[in-house]
Amino acid sequence: MAGPCFKIEKQFPEPLAGVDEAGCAPLAGPVVAAAVVLDRTRFPRGIDDSKALPQPLREVIYLKLRKVAKIGVGIASVEEIDRLNIYWARMLAMTRAVEALDFDPAWVLVDGNACPRWDRPSKAIVAGDAKCRSIAAASIVAKVTRDRIMADHAREHPGYGWETNKGYPTPQHQRALATLGLTPLHRRSFAPCRQLILTL
Repeated sequence: MAGPCFKIEKQFPEPLAGVDEAGCAPLAGPVVAAAVVLDRTRFPRGIDDSKALPQPLREVIYLKLRKVAKIGVGIASVEEIDRLNIYWARMLAMTRAVEALDFDPAWVLVDGNACPRWDRPSKAIVAGDAKCRSIAAASIVAKVTRDRIMADHAREHPGYGWETNKGYPTPQHQRALATLGLTPLHRRSFAPCRQLILTL
């Protein structure tokens, strides 16, 4: 299967922003979204869905994107995730990412099956990070940004393995939850954290 390209993007006016998020499934940490506007004549090679790229290559492409693309990043906090639920926190992070651009794009392509409730031309693309180069670029920026946030938090809260699992519910993380308890970075609305609270 071919990787993401500009075939879908070319159906829409420029400047076009691709939007994706990272961090919906973890038990801890924020959800992070990115909006990326690529110059179709000047972009890093190797852009792909962030999940398909090894971490060192993601980092390299991320650094190149910072030099040649227009980027906006939006974050929804753990408190917002617990208050709104992860779906609406994701939408909030994506809205903030587009708002963080220093201009209004003519069109926005969003990874997934729904766009935020905003007043801007946009379209949701299912599996967009595997089809659209702009969305794939956004997936890389969102993933690298969130991974760095969780690595910083790992130093503040050792023992949970966030430097490697990034807050996802790995066996190590779940064992640490049972022995060390919850931190302020844990999503109390998520079942494993909620169940731990009920047993206290």
